[in-house]
Amino acid sequence: MGGVASIPTNPSRRVQVISAGYSRTGTVSMSLALEKLLKGPILHGGTQILTRDDDYCLTWLKAYEAREAGDKQETLKLVRKATVGFVGTADLPPADFMAEMVELYPNAKVVLVKRDATKWWNSISALTSRTTPSWLGTILAPIPGWRHLATFAQVYSRSTLRLAGLDDPKASPTDLIKHGGPHILEAHEAKVRSLVPKDQLLEMDLKDGWEPLCKFLGVPVPDEPFPRANDAKAADKYATGVLLKVLLVWLFLFTGVGAIVYFGVLQWRGREEVRGNIRSKLDYDSGGLVHATCGAGAEGKDTAPTNDVL
Repeated sequence: MGGVASIPTNPSRRVQVISAGYSRTGTVSMSLALEKLLKGPILHGGTQILTRDDDYCLTWLKAYEAREAGDKQETLKLVRKATVGFVGTADLPPADFMAEMVELYPNAKVVLVKRDATKWWNSISALTSRTTPSWLGTILAPIPGWRHLATFAQVYSRSTLRLAGLDDPKASPTDLIKHGGPHILEAHEAKVRSLVPKDQLLEMDLKDGWEPLCKFLGVPVPDEPFPRANDAKAADKYATGVLLKVLLVWLFLFTGVGAIVYFGVLQWRGREEVRGNIRSKLDYDSGGLVHATCGAGAEGKDTAPTNDVL
């Protein structure tokens, strides 16, 4: 977890705990806590999307497409594929597929981390605004995972706006910023409560620490502080690293293309120079041959015998 995606190695393991909170509700801290308590790989959506291969990212995008098309079985199949082998999940996309997660893992316990809705909206709207530029997809195109970020922003915006009562198949992050608000988090929490039996749901504040979570899961309290990770700072730090990677990739591409063009021109000029030399030599040889032939002809004419002597 953290800045590196957990990769399942045992597909027989099933999701035991679903952290149902939206992004920027302490999802990184909860992932680290669950990893400690469950002793297995935790699917933190943001980390997975930004660090896994394209195939994994496309699995989630196809799940969104299948759900929007009303294909429940295909949606379940894709969500299962994306979550197989994990013992816990947190963040989007899993938290955006709560109905499917509950159906796939009916025995899983669900944790809903509470956060002030206004503070949450201020944070999430700032994050969303970063994904609105139309050129983002082009700039990130060379980077696996990140190249799909703009597309994820689109499908996430449509899904989130439905919680606000706006079902627009063409909704964009700009529309989310315009029509969204604190009420979206409240609507999401209400939806989670409607899907999960009370005895399988824990609502907690991260400042409560290990006690309520460990009691809920029936595990011992670790002899260490509860993880305190700042989602925004963690995302910004990782984004800075990716930005540097993007710049290096584009620099490599530009210098690589430039080098190819440069050496291509040199090679072309070299060939042209060789061809020019050959043409010059041929012209010279042809000129010399003509001169020699003409000279021989003239010389023969002067010495040739004539009938005047006869």
